[in-house]
Amino acid sequence: MPSKVIALIGAPTDIGAGHRGASMGPEALRVAGLAEALRERGLEVIDRGNLVGPVNPWQPPVDGYRHLPEVVVWNRAVKAAVGAALENGELPVLLGGDHCLGIGSITAVAEYCRAQGKKLRVLWLDAHADFNTHEVTPSGNVHGMPVACLCGIGPKELVSLGKNVPSLTAADIRQIGIRSVDAGEKKLVKEQGLDIYDMRYIDEIGIKRAMEEALEGIDADTHVHVSFDVDFLDPSIAPGVGTTVPGGPNYREAQLVMEMIADTGRFGSLDIVELNPAFDEHNRTGKLAVDLVESLFGKSTLMRD
Repeated sequence: MPSKVIALIGAPTDIGAGHRGASMGPEALRVAGLAEALRERGLEVIDRGNLVGPVNPWQPPVDGYRHLPEVVVWNRAVKAAVGAALENGELPVLLGGDHCLGIGSITAVAEYCRAQGKKLRVLWLDAHADFNTHEVTPSGNVHGMPVACLCGIGPKELVSLGKNVPSLTAADIRQIGIRSVDAGEKKLVKEQGLDIYDMRYIDEIGIKRAMEEALEGIDADTHVHVSFDVDFLDPSIAPGVGTTVPGGPNYREAQLVMEMIADTGRFGSLDIVELNPAFDEHNRTGKLAVDLVESLFGKSTLMRD
């Protein structure tokens, strides 16, 4: 179980999304008792409050990107805050906000890992591959592009957010729970050789074996970053997201995913993104997210504590 101080960093924006409302995600996670739940696990939690950035102008795409200048400002702020937490010896938990913020967050983690001589393993829990580019995107929404940007495909301002370009390679990422990939995106994902554990594969071999494969090779020199898009979960249990895709992991499967990540003992940073209270029912999705994050920090559903 991580013994570090947990730093909660709010990023209240839906700047990269196609629906309004993810900007309320950080507060919904706080209201659902995230800090209290982690403190009950004996962890020290510091809430750093919310980052400040440009408001969402809600404009159509320009050259294939919606709100690119604003997205860049938000991601710079996220990168600085996550990087500072890591330098401080803290475990950063980014409270999103939409998934475009993963660019800043993971760029900071990748830089930290390089400086520490550690390997990075990004576990991308999501219904979507998020590997769009301005050429293939149907919407121009940057929350569909963060993985491509991290792998060096995207606008210069986002691709070169960190000292190293690209921030990471496809080999550093395992995508779990994927079940919605755009046609142009599918071609790119195959070209890049992204390691994807989609729902068809999970249904065929089971979540336990899929996770064993996704976690393979993690050792004492590995930093595990979890980028948890709440739409990873089946909408029947997690309605509070802007882009629901049926057929996601159920409660038990999601718990096992989190527990198996916790069991590696290498979990070192987290994004919780795309929680949209505007679509939720009495913060049900927020509470579920908190429950799952507790498991990521070592709460077992069984008698194994």
